[in-house]
Amino acid sequence: MKSPQSAARYVSLLTARDASAGRRNAFLLIELRWLAVFGQAFTIAFCSLEFGVELPLPWMFLVIGLLVVLNLVSMLRPRGEGEIGDGSLFASLLVDFLALTTLLFLSGGASNPFIFLYALQVMLGAILLRPFSTWVLVGLTCIAFALMTRYHLPLTIPGAQPGRMLALHVAGTFVCFMLVVVLLVLFFGRISSNLRKRDERLAEMRQQASEEDHIVRMGLLASGAAHELGTPLATLAVLVGDWRHLPEFRDHPERSQELADMDAELRRMKGIVGGILLSAGEARGESTDLTTLARFLEDLVAAWRLLAPNTPLEYTIEEPLDAATFQRLPIVSESSLRQIIFNVLDNASDVSSGWVGLSARCWEGELQLTVSDRGPGFPPEMLEHFGKPYQSTKGRPGGGLGLFLVVNVLRKLGGSVRAANSSLGGATVTLIIPVSALAIDGEDIAA
Repeated sequence: MKSPQSAARYVSLLTARDASAGRRNAFLLIELRWLAVFGQAFTIAFCSLEFGVELPLPWMFLVIGLLVVLNLVSMLRPRGEGEIGDGSLFASLLVDFLALTTLLFLSGGASNPFIFLYALQVMLGAILLRPFSTWVLVGLTCIAFALMTRYHLPLTIPGAQPGRMLALHVAGTFVCFMLVVVLLVLFFGRISSNLRKRDERLAEMRQQASEEDHIVRMGLLASGAAHELGTPLATLAVLVGDWRHLPEFRDHPERSQELADMDAELRRMKGIVGGILLSAGEARGESTDLTTLARFLEDLVAAWRLLAPNTPLEYTIEEPLDAATFQRLPIVSESSLRQIIFNVLDNASDVSSGWVGLSARCWEGELQLTVSDRGPGFPPEMLEHFGKPYQSTKGRPGGGLGLFLVVNVLRKLGGSVRAANSSLGGATVTLIIPVSALAIDGEDIAA
C-alpha cells in the first residue's frame, strides 16, 4: 500500500510563500528589499538631479542592480518543501546589510541621514532571528557605523552654503524617520501575524500528537482485552458444542434453537475479537485480500445489511465517476477503513432507523463516501468540535470515540472528514480518502 505522504516537491518561494511561517517571513524580506530598491533608486536620482549632489552613480546603481538580481533569484529558484530556517533568514538580512553599507559608504558614510536604516534591520533581526544571530547583526551594524565615521566618500553639493547643507540633512533625517516608522507598522504587523500562525500550527500539531497518543493507548487496551477474551470465548464455544449432544437440548427443539442462537452470538464475538487483533496487526495466518473499490464497497454494504437488517440502507454510486479506477484498480481491503465506515453507518442508524444512505464517488484520485440520515442532525457545538473525543449526542459515558477514531484513521490515510446538517433534515458525514493510500502496484483487476 502506498504512503499517503508524497515525496518532497521543489517549488519556488513565489509559489509556496504561504506554506509556513519561515517562507512567509522570507517573502516578506523580499518585499522589503523591493521597496528598498525602488526607494534607493528614486532617492539617488532625486538628490543627483534636484540638488546636484555628486554621487558615484555607476557604482551605486550596480549595487541596486545586484539587489534586483538577488530578489528575482530568491523568488523563482526551486526550493524543497522544508522550513526556511534561521540561517537563510540571517543570510538574507546580511546581504541587505552589506548593500546598505556599500551605498552609505559611497554617499557620505555616518553623515548620511539614512544611516539610521541600520536600526530597522536590527529590529527585523530581533523578531526573525535567534538571539545569537541577532547579536551578530547588532555587532556588525555598530562596527560599520563606527568605521564610516572615518572611512567614506564625502557627500558634497557644489556651491551649497553650510546652512543649506544642514537643512538638507534635517530633511533627510525626517524622511528616514517616516520611512522607518511606516515600515515598522506595516511589516512588523505582518511578521507578528506570521509568527502567530506558526504558533497556531504548532499547537495543532501538539493536539494531533496528543490525540494519536490517546489512540495508541486505546489500541493497547482493546488489544489486551481481545487477548483476554479469547480464552473464555473459546471455552464457551467448546461447552456449547458439547451441550448440543446432551438429551436435554437434543430432544427439545426450543432449547436446541436457543443453543444455536448462543453459538451464533459466540461466533460473532469471536469474529469481533479477531477483527480487533487484525486491526492491531496481531492476527496470524491471515492473507491480505486483494480487491477493488467497487467490490470493497459492495462487500461492506452487504456485511452491514446483515448486521443491521432492520435499517434500510440505500447505496448509490454518483457521477462523475472514474470507472477504471473504481472498478479495476487493485487495492488492499483495509480492515480499519471498513470499521470506521461501519462506525459512521451505525451512528446514522442509531438516529435514523427508518433510512440510511451511502453514496460513493471516485473522481480525481479521491474516493468520497457520504453517509446521510433523517435524524435530528448535529448540534452546533458538536459540529464546531467535530472529531474531538467524547463529543456525543447519545449521553453515554465515554461516547463520541467512534467519530474521533474516524477522523484520526482518515488523517493517517491522508484523507479528511466533513460533517454538516442537511437543509432537508438529518445530517451528512463525508469521508474523503485518497485512492493512492489504498492502491497497490500491479495490473488492473478485471471487472
